[in-house]
Amino acid sequence: MPLDPTSRTTEVPGAARALLTVSGADRPGVTARLFAALAEGAPAVEVLDVEQVVVHGQLVLGVVVGVLPSEAAPAVGQDELLDHLRPLAAAVAADVGLRVDVEPAAGPTSVPAGRPHHVILLGRPVTPDAVAGAARGIAAVGGNIDAVRRLSDYPVTSFELTVSGAEATALRTELASVAATTGTDIAVEQVGLARRSKRLIVLDVDSTLVRGEVIDELAARAGRAAEVARITAAAMNGELDFAESLRKRVAVLAGLPVEVLDEVREALVLTPGARTLIRTLQRLGFRCGIVSGGFTQITDPLAESLGLDFAAANTLEVVDGRLTGGLVGEIVDRPGKARVLARVAAEHGIPLDQTVAVGDGANDLDMLNTAGLGIAFNAKPFVREQAHTALNQPYLDAVLQVLGFTRDEVLDAG
Repeated sequence: MPLDPTSRTTEVPGAARALLTVSGADRPGVTARLFAALAEGAPAVEVLDVEQVVVHGQLVLGVVVGVLPSEAAPAVGQDELLDHLRPLAAAVAADVGLRVDVEPAAGPTSVPAGRPHHVILLGRPVTPDAVAGAARGIAAVGGNIDAVRRLSDYPVTSFELTVSGAEATALRTELASVAATTGTDIAVEQVGLARRSKRLIVLDVDSTLVRGEVIDELAARAGRAAEVARITAAAMNGELDFAESLRKRVAVLAGLPVEVLDEVREALVLTPGARTLIRTLQRLGFRCGIVSGGFTQITDPLAESLGLDFAAANTLEVVDGRLTGGLVGEIVDRPGKARVLARVAAEHGIPLDQTVAVGDGANDLDMLNTAGLGIAFNAKPFVREQAHTALNQPYLDAVLQVLGFTRDEVLDAG
């Protein structure tokens, strides 16, 4: 996109400045030819800003130059600078076969308030309405789109907008409304090294890493599916204390043969993209694990099969080959999930701001808010409203785009 001639400059106000914009089919040597030409002749100029983007083979290169101050040379005005640059630009255009425009560049302005942010749009597809809505939302809170790049075209299409001048809370609030209206996921992350320095991810299991709820499957085999499903829904929506709801649900499993656990485990279906997410992050150096309000008899073998670094869950009591309807040991509930995240991070010397948590239910909220980045994945509205960001795509590897990884980087890591 053309360079904003008022951005990121610190030169003396009133000095002669110009913006050169090169556009057309990209080819080798264009940038070199332009800058070689700028180095020739008088007046001498300095490069104040540069931005370049290539979209489907079409180049847009913007360069802001100003007259290089010199005590030995007389001051050069705006018109003189433009008169110097226009024939130079025409010669470059003739050599490279692209258009080179020259225009005055406005004087420097103050830097917009607020730290820059990445705004990630994800959808299948991403519609023009979603992009327009996001752009309007950003402008409504005083933000400016400085750059746009495509992160992926599969399994979802995603674009990353670099936005300056907007306050984080206002930006998230405005774009949450746009996401709800357009059906496109929109995540907001602060620009900085912390975004690409994440080193630990913790995943919920039921309805996050795998489809469905394990306890509902167990209840179906006990003939109590409807009753347990109601309790599960109330717990996930934050209407019931998780520990209380868990005990109620486990109690109805009394008498089931332990072999039922094997049947349920073998029937588990991973969420699409789960293996890609885990494999990619592990190859990028992440510690990957699961923390579940479910049961170790299910999660431990699952973690082993996926090569995860750790797993934590509740343990069903078994006596004489049958479930008793009770639990053994400490319950992994809402605060318990956050404690596991903090403990694993401390064991590996990873600061909490370098951790990621992904979950869908109210019992995940403490974990999501403890992590440096908490992602509500296909979550209940109660959870989406309180998490750092939300994903409503059916693909778990869309988390990679929220972390800023492109499709090419995913393929390279694979």
